[in-house]
Amino acid sequence: MKLSLVVDMYGCPNRCKHCWLGHMPNKTMEEDTDLFLIDYFRPYFNEISYYSWSREPDFTNDYRARWKRDCDISINSKPLRFELASFYKIVREPDYVQFLKEVNTNIVQLTFFGLEKLTDKYVGRNGAFKELLKATDILLNNGIGVRWQAFINEENKDEIVKLLELSKELNLDIRSNAINKEFKFFVHSGSCDGENAKLYHLRINKKDIPTQLIPYFLEYDTCYEEKELFELLKNEETFINFPLKEDIVLYVSNNYDIYFNYSSMIDTWKIGNVKEEDSSIIFNKIINQDVYAINVAKNVKIKDLVKECGDFTSEKEFNISDYKFYLLFKYLLK
Repeated sequence: MKLSLVVDMYGCPNRCKHCWLGHMPNKTMEEDTDLFLIDYFRPYFNEISYYSWSREPDFTNDYRARWKRDCDISINSKPLRFELASFYKIVREPDYVQFLKEVNTNIVQLTFFGLEKLTDKYVGRNGAFKELLKATDILLNNGIGVRWQAFINEENKDEIVKLLELSKELNLDIRSNAINKEFKFFVHSGSCDGENAKLYHLRINKKDIPTQLIPYFLEYDTCYEEKELFELLKNEETFINFPLKEDIVLYVSNNYDIYFNYSSMIDTWKIGNVKEEDSSIIFNKIINQDVYAINVAKNVKIKDLVKECGDFTSEKEFNISDYKFYLLFKYLLK
């Protein structure tokens, strides 16, 4: 079996209102945490990939050495870069973009919540919007492609249209093509768990999605109004399923609590604590998915989740998977 350990070793500069992991206190973990975790799980997995960040990538002063160490201590499976990078670092440390090129980062995704005022508000840090624009320039000027992700709700929907217009004014398509990288702009409302669950009241009504954004809206053809999903699922006799995969991903908080990567890092999803419990006990919990939230999901039919937590009058936009998760998340908090 393969394990990916995703560890919040250094924290995050942002407090994004959409963060599905939830807002955790920033705390630097002990430097030998990595080897402790590798050794803790070594008897049970023949492949382990170690990631020293779960929120903002590379949010540490020694990011080069840190990445090398992540790779060196991993067992039979190197960690991947995906398409993520720290825009906080991009605009503050000139060498960082060269590091991204060295580790073969070809495209970086940057997240917006509108124009300046709203993006700063939702990232939780003044200056974030200007930094995202500056990061876009720096990446393109260094031959790295850029993708803009925009989270939409009722508060910012008009500004997301303006954000799309801004991308065109900045000639991002043309500039990306010049380095043989396609620029992509896409919009979605995100899952409705973690911090984003607190924004349910602002979740966009499907009919309010601006027509200009529909071609850019992620999987728009499989989106529904909540009341449509209520009707579709109100007699559903099945349960939300969490099949155990060969590739297991675990998130580790800076308090050594561990979670599957299914939802936010809160008590109902907690597997256990690696400092307090023997590894054999934790491994059995993982294999048996012995987690409170999953046990609830196995025993409460979807029709009952709908009855308890759904709204048959709501026009809010959901895809079916995110809606089921929202219902379970809400049910767990009752």
